[in-house]
Amino acid sequence: MSIDQKIVAKIANLARIKIPAEEQTHVAGELNNILTWVEQLNEVNVEGVEPLASVNDSSLRTRADVVNDGGIPQDILANAPSSTADFFTVPKVVE
Repeated sequence: MSIDQKIVAKIANLARIKIPAEEQTHVAGELNNILTWVEQLNEVNVEGVEPLASVNDSSLRTRADVVNDGGIPQDILANAPSSTADFFTVPKVVE
């Protein structure tokens, strides 16, 4: 698939980003390079290879799952615009 300036303009509109017309050609070239690289990856033989989440064969240390308030509610609420009785106060959004 080849990406041209028209497709870049459409993608920019959908992503709600502004790409000036003079840069759209450059962005199209960059996106075409990325797609070419992905096509090269599709040619790699991965038959029999297990999926990996990480190349390191290690696991993370676990901690006890304890529910607490952190013991510092006043510090947490210090930057809140509004709070009541150790809780954040927010505007009503449902009528």
